[in-house]
Amino acid sequence: MKHSISQQTRRGHRGPARRIGRTLALVLPVVLVLSGTLAVTRVNWSGNPSNSVLAASDVSTVGGTSRSVARAPQDVLRDQLLTELQDKNPGVALTHLQQAVNGRPSLARHCASIARALGRAAVRIYGPSRAQSYARPVCDTSFASGVGVAAAHS
Repeated sequence: MKHSISQQTRRGHRGPARRIGRTLALVLPVVLVLSGTLAVTRVNWSGNPSNSVLAASDVSTVGGTSRSVARAPQDVLRDQLLTELQDKNPGVALTHLQQAVNGRPSLARHCASIARALGRAAVRIYGPSRAQSYARPVCDTSFASGVGVAAAHS
């Protein structure tokens, strides 16, 4: 009889190590997912130091996948420079493009496409000859090629 009681006690009481293992198996994945989610939302993806924390409302779910509303830094820069080109002149926008590329070398690979977009916009706003007068060697004269392409199509 003693023998059966000791086996029943052994099977009924698994010990503290087993309880801790089961608890960790249930809690650890939840903690890892939550900490990973919080870490991703704290990363400054926009490149703008003032927007260092992404709010939960900035992420929308489309078709079961989450998509961030924040845009790529080169797209933000392009829009800022196009607005500046309209408000001031292409020379100021080109100067700020060069400063942005010098300040953030990761934008260098997008410099030519942004400069061409500025050239096309300058032709629409100022006309081909006046837009060409603002050309300077920013991003391998891509602004001038944008002016030339836009002038040929107008």
